[in-house]
Amino acid sequence: MRPALSSSRLVLAAAIAGAVAVSSAAPGFAQDIRPREPVINVLGEGEAAVAPDMAVLTLSVVRNGQTAQAALSASSAAMKDVLDALKGDGIADRDIQTSNFSIYPQYRNTEPKKGVIEPPQVVGYEVSNTLTLKVRDLQKLGGLIDRSVKLGVNQGGQITFTNDKPDEAVTEARKKAVAEALAKAKTLTEAAGVKLGRILEISENSMRAAPQPMMRMAMAKDMAAEAVPVASGENTYTVTVNVTFALEQ
Repeated sequence: MRPALSSSRLVLAAAIAGAVAVSSAAPGFAQDIRPREPVINVLGEGEAAVAPDMAVLTLSVVRNGQTAQAALSASSAAMKDVLDALKGDGIADRDIQTSNFSIYPQYRNTEPKKGVIEPPQVVGYEVSNTLTLKVRDLQKLGGLIDRSVKLGVNQGGQITFTNDKPDEAVTEARKKAVAEALAKAKTLTEAAGVKLGRILEISENSMRAAPQPMMRMAMAKDMAAEAVPVASGENTYTVTVNVTFALEQ
């Protein structure tokens, strides 16, 4: 009868058996590793231009007063007239938004006396109330600016032109980007003397057109009576794609 193996000998025997199994399987395992498939990666860009169908406009009413309440009352009265006029011109409530409201004290600095600098004195207050509008009928834009100024708007921001639904333009830019990527890949592979294979991966980076700034307005009540002339131009939408192709052996 063979003597029983101790626990330490059993562990050693199992380790040796495992090492032999791994070494015998290693050649087969190495044979399963395949070389990386050759690929080509190209970038394509496409653009599409479309006329804007909407303008985003800021209008501000700024009033001064000896007290904050006096400045606020004057500003509120003028802004109410402006809002009534905007709605009368067909601007929907959803397209009118208060984008800024502020009250600032106005200070007067005094000259130093005997080397002593006194703190500034509050001599009045300024209230600014700003609206951001979406004007969907661009033909109304010039007249709307003119009427707003007459009703009390005395500061303004940028007019920007954009598109409410630019999907068709983005789709056109997307197709052009893919076509350019494919043309580049064909040119490169033909020059290299290899054959272009299937598409392995496509990624996209879409860029909506930045709203086109038309002008900034320093408004005054003595502006010309006729409607302000505007020119909307075009918005350009850009799409870039990265396409990875396989190269056939």
